[in-house]
Amino acid sequence: MDLSLRKVMVSVGDVAPNFTLMANDRNMVTLSDSIGNKVVLAFYPAAFTGVCTTEMCTFTDSMSKFDGMEVEVFGISVDSIFSNNEFANNNSIGFPLLSDVNREATNSYGVGISFVMPGYVASQRSVFIIDEDGRIGYAWVAENPGIEPNYQEIIDYCKK
Repeated sequence: MDLSLRKVMVSVGDVAPNFTLMANDRNMVTLSDSIGNKVVLAFYPAAFTGVCTTEMCTFTDSMSKFDGMEVEVFGISVDSIFSNNEFANNNSIGFPLLSDVNREATNSYGVGISFVMPGYVASQRSVFIIDEDGRIGYAWVAENPGIEPNYQEIIDYCKK
């Protein structure tokens, strides 16, 4: 895996870079519209791959643990809205999957990686939690795309 594509990654305490991306249901999602809630951004390399499927399904299975909390969850990949929609439908994903085909969010969060094919840039598996004030309160980036996040740690952070 070539991490040389990664620009400076955002850090805890930074103002979260804003973006507007299309969700799998074709609605536009702008991060700044969610300020006031905690927002979980789960970047994943590619729909329909093993670890990405497990990760997005685990987040879906964990949604009930966010009940009573003002938390929004978004998956983000460089896949098209069509791929993300089929991925969401096939796996009953319970939150929007955002299409970052132009790598706007991937680049602004500094999580672009060379993935599978030469010249193809995907999002490194990573999770950022944006606090109610619009700052990054939690950041995790996998050492390689085969590693899943610590889901309980994410849930526990959101309970704060």
